[in-house]
Amino acid sequence: MPIPFVLASASPARRKLLQMVGIDPIIEVSHFDESIIQAEDTLHLVQTLAQCKAQTIAPKFEDALILGCDSVLEVGGEVYGKPATEEEAIERWRTMRGRRGILYTGHALIDRRQEKTLTLCGITKVHFADLSDEEIIAYVNTGEPMKCAGCFALEGKGGLFVEKLEGCHSNVIGLSLPLLRRMLGDLGYKITDFWR
Repeated sequence: MPIPFVLASASPARRKLLQMVGIDPIIEVSHFDESIIQAEDTLHLVQTLAQCKAQTIAPKFEDALILGCDSVLEVGGEVYGKPATEEEAIERWRTMRGRRGILYTGHALIDRRQEKTLTLCGITKVHFADLSDEEIIAYVNTGEPMKCAGCFALEGKGGLFVEKLEGCHSNVIGLSLPLLRRMLGDLGYKITDFWR
């Protein structure tokens, strides 16, 4: 009997990524308050947030793998999560256009069966198109950027405004599939153990 796989995230994009590769996760949203975490660098921030999300729901499961993730975009030394307002999203895109950002996704995998935790980070460089103000406003008006760390969805309309990626594609969507495969291997599992 395979060990249950739990995703500590409300993200439909993360769920869809897992389902695409044959994993049908149990969804258990952590509702962790991200504002309480302060970190000196972006890498530490996303790894800590991912771990806190997974740890919040871990006590609900005696025998499961629990995956927590957190993504942020860094542009010119500034760290961005989801925008709070449409005005903020517009200003952020004016800053991002024609530039390169770095998308960090922290991954924390808790194995309740073995009582082990792995925490790693996927890093992808994102090159943004030089959008006009008109394009920025139209994109923000779709509502899509309001739901996304970094103010864009690669798998949606935002994919039109990304010219190049350096690194893992799925990491930008919110979960690095190659990194997950490696983490499962480090815990002694095969990705095929979780295929439905």
